[in-house]
Amino acid sequence: MSAPPPYQNQPQQPYGYPQQQQQQQQQQYGYPQQQQPYGYPQQPQGPQRPQGPQRQSSPLRGLITAVIVLAIFGGGAWYVWDYNTNPHGGKAKKEAAQAARAEENKKYDPQVGDCVKVHDPQGEPRAEIVDCGSAEAEYKTGDKLFGAGERCGSKFDYGIHVSIRHSTSYTLCFTKV
Repeated sequence: MSAPPPYQNQPQQPYGYPQQQQQQQQQQYGYPQQQQPYGYPQQPQGPQRPQGPQRQSSPLRGLITAVIVLAIFGGGAWYVWDYNTNPHGGKAKKEAAQAARAEENKKYDPQVGDCVKVHDPQGEPRAEIVDCGSAEAEYKTGDKLFGAGERCGSKFDYGIHVSIRHSTSYTLCFTKV
């Protein structure tokens, strides 16, 4: 047996539930309103802080903000400009230091025909270019052999193996001055 249809197209609540009012049942648009489950009262909310009047932005506050932002960007632009144009610092100083290092390293890179003085011949020898007429001149560069296992021939008195950053290897061969 089936139950009789609801009266006037309205669903009936099961026995023990309160009847809903007519306005809640006749919603035409949107989602139906959700009710709290029976027996669960809504929790009271705690005291709330009173809302103060909303601040209106003043033109002075906007002007101060704009000045601060412009000062930050202006300071950054000045730093970049000074770094690139100051002859005593920044980019010029960095380039001068690189040129000085290159010049310093150049005097330790003898070419064929240069006279050298060998520093630390028993440990890690390093050949420094000197004037051939000076008393410091010990050897004259005779040959530069590229490759890791190259050895100087019998016509040379001394040889130094040089390895730069594990990529370039060569042997300098010297004769006594």
